[in-house]
Amino acid sequence: MGLAKNPGESAKRVLVIKLSALGDFVLALGAMRAIRENHPKAVMTLLTTPPYEGLAKATGFFQHIETDGRPKGVKATRELLKRMKAARYDIIYDLQTSGRTANYFKALNLPFSTPPLWSGHAEGSAFFHDNPQRGNMHSIDRLADQLKTAGIGPDKVKGGWPPMPDMSFVRRSQGDKPSLTPAFFSVKEPFALFIPGASAHRSAKRWPAERFGGLAKHVADAGITPVIIGGKAESEIAVEINRIEPRARNIVTRTDLFQIVALAEKALFAVGNDTGPMHMAALSGCPGVALFATSESDPEKACPRGSNIIVAKADTLDELSVRDVWQAVLMLSVIPEAAAGGQS
Repeated sequence: MGLAKNPGESAKRVLVIKLSALGDFVLALGAMRAIRENHPKAVMTLLTTPPYEGLAKATGFFQHIETDGRPKGVKATRELLKRMKAARYDIIYDLQTSGRTANYFKALNLPFSTPPLWSGHAEGSAFFHDNPQRGNMHSIDRLADQLKTAGIGPDKVKGGWPPMPDMSFVRRSQGDKPSLTPAFFSVKEPFALFIPGASAHRSAKRWPAERFGGLAKHVADAGITPVIIGGKAESEIAVEINRIEPRARNIVTRTDLFQIVALAEKALFAVGNDTGPMHMAALSGCPGVALFATSESDPEKACPRGSNIIVAKADTLDELSVRDVWQAVLMLSVIPEAAAGGQS
């Protein structure tokens, strides 16, 4: 940390950088709240990308949201850097800590310039997060450690340590819209969320559709409606699950990020791959079973937090059987024994 001191309440202009992806963005919400609390009088700006603008606005943390955090081309990059320099931020928190954002720091740190205080992994920054274990830490813990290095420790954060993301802002910002109810999707309680999506280019992270279909049968037989959510990339998967278990409700492509949170608040449980909506469900208080391919990602670093979560893992997800995941669901203790009916 050197001789630099966090400006705290005296800061007038603060920038937070968080570009993507959905799961990482959501996991950074606790750190964003801690930054807001530490700079209560500052005008706070978020530099992000278009998919997260609505979510960021709803938090109430930021006065300004800029969505060109990944500019295309030299001209657009130059314009972004010019704007960042002109803003004269007192401190910049790089929560993305990528090669791109390290380059932003380098561009603002040219000779004969007066760069803002910078919190991140870029060498030479005022609050250099140089913990050699940072790459082995869960996102929430890594961001907390980064904030601590920048002078925002447990004594300056409300609600415990590490700063946990809290999805309650969705209800505060959206109110009681009919679109935030299960009835809007013709879904009756009790229901369970099925989240079969994952990175399209990493098939090992996707539990096979036919296994989700087999699990849907168990769930439906217990009197619980399986509700399938996801984006366009999950359309075919949802159709396959529905073919195997017609009692499942397919609402893929129909939910926005706020509706995912609202449904998760009402769901009995969720089952999903290592993907953003699964993190959102857990942080909304929904119990769940998180499916992890350990050849692709480490549950210790990426497991959803915030509620009762059981991890079902294998080297690749095609090694996980329906029985494995169903047993994990039963271990959540959210299905009455009579409804479970001794299924295995």
